[in-house]
Amino acid sequence: MTVANSASISADIAGRYAQALFELVKDSGGIDALSTQVDELASAYDDSADLRDLTVSPLYDRNAQEAAITALASRMGLSAELANTLRLLARNRRLFTLPQFVARLRGLIADARGEVTADVTSAQALTQEQQARLVSTLNAKTGKTVKLNARVDENLIGGMIVKLGSQMIDSSIRSKLASLQNAMKEVG
Repeated sequence: MTVANSASISADIAGRYAQALFELVKDSGGIDALSTQVDELASAYDDSADLRDLTVSPLYDRNAQEAAITALASRMGLSAELANTLRLLARNRRLFTLPQFVARLRGLIADARGEVTADVTSAQALTQEQQARLVSTLNAKTGKTVKLNARVDENLIGGMIVKLGSQMIDSSIRSKLASLQNAMKEVG
């Protein structure tokens, strides 16, 4: 099995769990609370090597995973619906799909709110004013509410890369230098 097929299968599995949870929460009007909790869960996953290890290590059996996820959900104050879904992922040995599960839930929530997420990678952290101007420009371009997912990559040297859906705008210095280098190779 190729890596692409494996990633696709993980996304498909996560998508089904995320869709079921989203429909359940949507019917009860808890999308805003779910959004906040999903962001907190994503932060916990990003910040904790132990949690990442728990989700992918074969050393933890389904009972250990379920017990750990139950304790985490309780400590974080997650809703019963989200906690039960996480326990079900653990029970079915599907916790390895947690990053895809979170991404799919964020997508469903954004669609329900008429939002779109723009992934912005910049050489330096954007100021609040720069973020506000970028959001305003992207809002006007898409006609939707844009939420920024910003990160810093100093290897860009300067500029930024903006990914919005299937579109990508690369105005980084690294990219411009690579283009110049290719042009020089073609001449010489």
